[in-house]
Amino acid sequence: MIGLSGATLRQMLTIPYVALVLIAASIIGLLSYLAGLNAVNTLSNYALSETVSRIAQAVDKHIEGSEAVLETAFPTDMLPPTSVKDDLTALRTRLWLATTIHRNPNNYAYYGDKDGQFIGLYRFNETDAELRLRTNGESPRSIYTFSRIFGQLGTPVTEERIFEPRERPWYKAGQSTTEQTWTAIYIDFKTLELVSTRARRVNNAEGEFQGVVATDVSLELLNDFLRSLTLTPNGFAFIVEPDGNLVATSRGPHIQTGVNNDNSRLNAAQSSDPLLAAAFQSLRKQSEPHSPQTKPMTSSFEGPDGKIVQTGYFMLRDSAGLDWTIVVAVPRSDFMHSVEQNVQRTAWLSLAVCALIALVGLVVLNIISRDLRQLAKAAKALGEGNKFPNIPVHRKDGIGELARSFAAMQERLLTDRLTGIPNREAVIRRIEDRIIQNRRRRDSLPFVVMFVDLNGFKAINDRYGHEVGDRVLVEVSQRLEASLRLDDLAARYGGDEFIVMLNEVSDRNDAIKARTKLEIVLAEPLQSLAEFGETAAIMTTGAAIGLALCPEDGNDLDTLLNHADQDMYQRKQITSKTPV
Repeated sequence: MIGLSGATLRQMLTIPYVALVLIAASIIGLLSYLAGLNAVNTLSNYALSETVSRIAQAVDKHIEGSEAVLETAFPTDMLPPTSVKDDLTALRTRLWLATTIHRNPNNYAYYGDKDGQFIGLYRFNETDAELRLRTNGESPRSIYTFSRIFGQLGTPVTEERIFEPRERPWYKAGQSTTEQTWTAIYIDFKTLELVSTRARRVNNAEGEFQGVVATDVSLELLNDFLRSLTLTPNGFAFIVEPDGNLVATSRGPHIQTGVNNDNSRLNAAQSSDPLLAAAFQSLRKQSEPHSPQTKPMTSSFEGPDGKIVQTGYFMLRDSAGLDWTIVVAVPRSDFMHSVEQNVQRTAWLSLAVCALIALVGLVVLNIISRDLRQLAKAAKALGEGNKFPNIPVHRKDGIGELARSFAAMQERLLTDRLTGIPNREAVIRRIEDRIIQNRRRRDSLPFVVMFVDLNGFKAINDRYGHEVGDRVLVEVSQRLEASLRLDDLAARYGGDEFIVMLNEVSDRNDAIKARTKLEIVLAEPLQSLAEFGETAAIMTTGAAIGLALCPEDGNDLDTLLNHADQDMYQRKQITSKTPV
């Protein structure tokens, strides 16, 4: 206060107070920025991990499904035919069933033997397919089109080029090992697209090599999936092999075209996208080639423009030799935009009205500190995979905007966009939590998982269009929710499939009664079709509903879902055979 010894009393009271307000405003701005930065780091890392997990879950589903495709096409103990032509009906049936398991992306299954014989079945959609056949080791393949599993084969078309299965990468890979294996990515004979193939050798009765059964995963389908993801404005995702060759990317090319218009692999380090190339170089420094990884990891690096980029990555490996890394990269500025705007507004406002906000500042300080504590709690809860508690989404400043952004992000992660009910991720978490609760408390009352598959939904889509079909899905969702108790859950699993979880039931009879109630509710005429006339107004979907009781039918997620799915399929089969 030595400098104020000659000042007036008003100055002595005002100057220190204004200085205190400025210092307090500066401190508040700094604390707000640091708290926002900390929250952004926590929440953005969680968001990156969640996005990587979603991609890994989707890719892993198809990768695991390819093993089931091979087993369906050629069960392990089944002996191969000596003549593809003589065993054509059985082979064709098994290949049809195999390509039904995961039609996207495993829509092509095939078999080639050491005599040069080949049979492959390619599914265009649910009903239409193409049979590729070679019954000797010299001639080109004959291509037949047909519809449905036992449909009559069309007029054969002979390929111009000779397809020699024994020279293809999948045949050599399957022949060289006794286990299932993934090939290196190569160019498909017919489509000239890049594919990776899962193959398995087939032995004869003497245990000697006879042929190879295989199924493809198209890189184009993986690229389409990544491009369909909703990321931040400057965020992107890609899948890469250990040597840097791109498998798929959400932006830019994943292959390069040579002078002869032939496709070849594109290495991430040579990508025309500098941010993608930098993300790959950062990944090589962060990850150990052979280190086990059970959950997504996050890191950050300095981009070519000097700005920080946050990344999440997960190494996807399986017993057949697959080794891919999934990477999601987002510039930190995409997350920090609202926080930086808030700091700028706070600074200018403090300079302009510092003399007037002294009293209000004390109140604001309490509100901000309270809201920051709530935001920190929200960050911790979201980091642990739980829903937001009450946070200051009502605020009109940057903190409120940040809170609303992450609340909306959480809502998008756990809510089906079309129907508004919980989505696949939400119901999986709920079931897993209920399983843990059941194990800890050793509940005397079981709970139920129901798998609901609508009947006749495709016919409605085909007749009235997808917009009407969407309205039907919304109506079905509302019926399901209205029929359940407060602690039960209905969720859309995908397409026209739903999952219902009954939190507690007395016994199996109680579960069956609940299922019957839902079947009656779903069998009522659809209000969504009332505008199309009397005939449409009385149309119903109905549903096949399979159920699984925990712990009687299983005490883990996969077992319960599989049991409910199998039960649903059996009920659908019975329903389809019941005369009208």
